[in-house]
Amino acid sequence: MSLFKRASAAATPSWAERLKNGLSVTRERLVRPLTSAFTQKALSQQTLEELESALISADIGIDATAHLLADMEQRRKRTNSDDPREALKASLRALLAPLESPLKIGAERPFVIMVAGVNGTGKTTSIGKLAKYLQAHGHSVLLAAGDTFRAAAREQLEVWGERNDVAVIAQRGGDPAAVMFDAIAAARARGIDVLIADTAGRLPTQVHLMEELRKVRRVIAKALPGAPHETLLVLDANTGQNALAQVEAFDHAIGLTGLILTKLDGSAKGGVAAAIAKSKPVPLKLIGVGEGIEDLRPFRADEFVDALLG
Repeated sequence: MSLFKRASAAATPSWAERLKNGLSVTRERLVRPLTSAFTQKALSQQTLEELESALISADIGIDATAHLLADMEQRRKRTNSDDPREALKASLRALLAPLESPLKIGAERPFVIMVAGVNGTGKTTSIGKLAKYLQAHGHSVLLAAGDTFRAAAREQLEVWGERNDVAVIAQRGGDPAAVMFDAIAAARARGIDVLIADTAGRLPTQVHLMEELRKVRRVIAKALPGAPHETLLVLDANTGQNALAQVEAFDHAIGLTGLILTKLDGSAKGGVAAAIAKSKPVPLKLIGVGEGIEDLRPFRADEFVDALLG
């Protein structure tokens, strides 16, 4: 390896480092009361209140915070440990572990992944990254531009298609359900492994648009029995507790099989993953930490907890 290549490799942060940097704000808030409590056999009321406030401010939510504090104290008593940080890490790992369910492409061809989400969550960007991720694992990919509701969505998806050298099935205007029907036919004709279906971003309060989303799902199932094989919701890590409402609404409308949590790259608090685990444990398939095309990876509870608590 040349000196230039070695320097470039050294300058590129690892995935763990990028995730840790993305959650640095939350980590600083959580570690402060834990550090001050390091030598306390029983945490003082003041320390518990500080830690509770830090957990809630990290978007972990009231229910998950209460669960974690109680579980942490039980673990400290069982192990006679003086280290509250290790006890909290163990509690958080146990809470998040059920969400760990990496995306697996089954034997169906085409394997259809339907992607939904509110505008601004990074939905289309995540689809581009997901295409790259699947290609890296040896799968051929086709994209369906079903977000006809937003003017620039088709163009944005086509840009990602060009970056990945992936074809995009699109129509100018028209019915998103018709786009899906055409895309499935094209995927079959071309022998494509995975079809990723982009759907219009919408708020869960927009009843008529949520009904359209249900229609798109029905058309996919009619065009290819058994599809979609995965139905993913993209969430912005900065959304906070509103993410729970989104999970509830979209799961009710289209039956979610997994989540993608994006924008863990700066001010994101990240704790909403714990809130989801406690209140609505839909598998967290993938997480994203930046804008790079390779900044999307499977969610691993251990990695996430280490980044969050150090």
